[in-house]
Amino acid sequence: MFSYRNLARASRPAASRFFSVAPRVRAGAAPDMGKPYTNAMGHTPQTVSDEGAVMGKTTFTEVMDEVDMTWGRDDDPKHVEKQNTKIRHFTINFGPQHPAAHGVLRLILELHGEEIVRSDPHVGLLHRGTEKLIESKTYMQALPYFDRLDYVSMMTNELVFALAVEKLLNVEVPLRGKYIRTMFGEITRVLNHCMSVLTHIMDVGGLTPFLWGFEEREKLMEFYERVSGARLHAAYVRPGGVSQDLPAGLLDDIYMWATQFGDRIDEVEELCTDNRIWKARTQDVGVVTADDALNYSLSGVMLRGSGVPFDIRRSQPYDAYNLVDFDIAVGYNGDCYDRYLCRMTEFRQSLRIIEQCINDMPEGPVKVEDFKISPPSRSLMKEDMEALIHHFLLFTKGYAVPAGETYTAIEAPKGEMAVYVVADGSERPYRCKIRAPGFAHLGAFDHICRGNLLADAVAIIGTMDLVFGEVDR
Repeated sequence: MFSYRNLARASRPAASRFFSVAPRVRAGAAPDMGKPYTNAMGHTPQTVSDEGAVMGKTTFTEVMDEVDMTWGRDDDPKHVEKQNTKIRHFTINFGPQHPAAHGVLRLILELHGEEIVRSDPHVGLLHRGTEKLIESKTYMQALPYFDRLDYVSMMTNELVFALAVEKLLNVEVPLRGKYIRTMFGEITRVLNHCMSVLTHIMDVGGLTPFLWGFEEREKLMEFYERVSGARLHAAYVRPGGVSQDLPAGLLDDIYMWATQFGDRIDEVEELCTDNRIWKARTQDVGVVTADDALNYSLSGVMLRGSGVPFDIRRSQPYDAYNLVDFDIAVGYNGDCYDRYLCRMTEFRQSLRIIEQCINDMPEGPVKVEDFKISPPSRSLMKEDMEALIHHFLLFTKGYAVPAGETYTAIEAPKGEMAVYVVADGSERPYRCKIRAPGFAHLGAFDHICRGNLLADAVAIIGTMDLVFGEVDR
């Protein structure tokens, strides 16, 4: 006994795109045996036994004889109804608990079918009043707040504030301190790009590079811990230099890591750069022209990926960037794929800078030898009473900064990170305005997303490299 129901169901995947199967008799609901059952086409597709069991046709050809061949014609009401179907207009919430939001991002998306018509980012869910808190702290006490802004690029945040205070104080950092800052600035760039690129790949379906990259990221966080005692919030870069010199053996370990990290970059590129799925999800997605990038104040990779070769490390060099050689990675198409290639190139350029810093780093002090700005060493405090007094006053009262104002910017991993500091001559800043690159990038999100599909919004968020500690502040 072979059921016609099962045979029609088995054949439907191949035929359902073009045909609709005619009505059939349900098992157990036998019609009157005196009148042969006919379907809507006037045929008798099956016979029914006395027990009511359905006995179907035995070949696919016989089954197809019973198929309704009128589907798809212009006079078919089903076809006309399908042609007149309208694409619905949706308004949906994306986040703030979405795993691809990379933080507490909430988007209100207006969709025409799956096409994004408008997007409205809602920010402020991680607002902590950082700028106001800084006004009530001394310049030394305000520094750790910058670690908590972009909590993936800690030392670069500290650096921008330290440079601003040094400019107001008119002090010069020793050369060894500059090289250490530059080296750890590039280590921080690699840390950030590991998080950015690999989570971007994971968001569109590639898990393997994420697992590979975080093994390398763990080594870099160990370097953080060895030099400052903390894996994340280091508070290592301070006005006047760095808190302490490098421990013995650290430079050798950083050099050993740098020699093999290039192979890890090659492995990720072999897996993704020519991968057809990765290219389909990123090429011609989130396109930003050079004019739009400038008009929306985009910076960093978001600007260079559109063909604008602007890098503050080259145009306004700070620390030891004028003493090292590196190339600027510039894209052409301004899409997610070009920005991915820019970040992969920056991995290799950071390794070049780190190697030059290790080879060219001189001996000498790592911070200014003015105890009113930088604290004395612990060994000196045990021998000199005056050094102990300086240390006590520095961490309780702080140091007075001459009245003035400054805008200081650096090339952070995400873009142009800047502070506008106003000093009134006291030990506390009168105003500290923080310019976070992610805030400007999120402001262009609506413009970038329009015309893309809903699934592309995840790829665009990933390529923007958003961290909401700095966006919401």
